[in-house]
Amino acid sequence: MNIQGRRILITGGSSGIGREMARQLALKGAQLVLTGRNPARLSAAVAELRAATGAVIHGIPGDIAEAAVRDALPAQAVALLGGIEVLVNNAGGVRAGRLEETAEAELRAMIEVDLLAPILLTRAALPELRRGAAAYGGAMVVNIASGLAQLGLPFYAGYAAAKAGLARFGEAMRRELKGEGVHVMTVYPGATDTPMMASSRADASMGFVLQPVEEVVGAIIEGIEAEAFEVVRGGAARQALLAQNREDPAAVDARFLALKPQLQAAVRDHSAL
Repeated sequence: MNIQGRRILITGGSSGIGREMARQLALKGAQLVLTGRNPARLSAAVAELRAATGAVIHGIPGDIAEAAVRDALPAQAVALLGGIEVLVNNAGGVRAGRLEETAEAELRAMIEVDLLAPILLTRAALPELRRGAAAYGGAMVVNIASGLAQLGLPFYAGYAAAKAGLARFGEAMRRELKGEGVHVMTVYPGATDTPMMASSRADASMGFVLQPVEEVVGAIIEGIEAEAFEVVRGGAARQALLAQNREDPAAVDARFLALKPQLQAAVRDHSAL
């Protein structure tokens, strides 16, 4: 996909991966609408991105977990941009810790924001994406899942479940929409240096090597341009661990058994909901 001139809607665009995606896409000539729950932070992000890139960028504040916000968003984006060719389901939240110590409200929040909201927003946006595909030769949905969707880690059961659901949703929709002009790509970032990771103390000794957000987003942009099926971050080490998890999951279990006390202490306060 040629990004120049594309009209793109990004959820969770005021910080982290979403904001960096907006910056890099804008520098390639995209026109953007960003969403965010915090109106002041979103307004500041839009102003800074406009100044840095000179691109057409708008902000629509709101929580995509709310049906009224979700349902209105595609039409609002079309009113600002004239259409949508790319939807980026990026907004997300995490709460780590033992399952029995995780509140039901926190589990529900992860399911709502990380899984249900992207499904329902995609459904709401599909008519506009189809129109964009017909007019401009293709459209795309980009789902930002997580490396934990491929490999479940202790103390991230709820988050892993939601992101794995998003990944399989994307795969199913890619096949459902095949031949209809709308492509679906799934992204599996590892631990990324964004505000979402600020409350985690997990480090490289536990397998959490923070990747620069610029590099993660650069790979996502390359995936969009190539219309890839998926973007997996983590390099050869990540691929080796995924292969081991398929071929000898007991060995991976043993690895994390040795890390459990250290990892539990490091992520018990990890929350970004």
